[in-house]
Amino acid sequence: MLKVLFFARVREQLGCASVDVAWPETGLDLDALQAQLCREHGDEWREVLAQENMVRAVNQVVVAENRILCDGDEVAFFPPVTGG
Repeated sequence: MLKVLFFARVREQLGCASVDVAWPETGLDLDALQAQLCREHGDEWREVLAQENMVRAVNQVVVAENRILCDGDEVAFFPPVTGG
């Protein structure tokens, strides 16, 4: 099982703070998980999760590229960080 968390504006746009995703027998990587969430939840999720510069973290560590996930991982999506 993967725990997927959504923060700040991403959470507000999706209307959801978290989802649990069953671990597939074939394994999963971060890009595939994101694509799966979009397929399962529709165009609104696809639009939100495909935002340019979406910040993704695995087990509380921000990752810049795709990576293999393990059963029990925690994945988080954050909106792009802006300065001001």
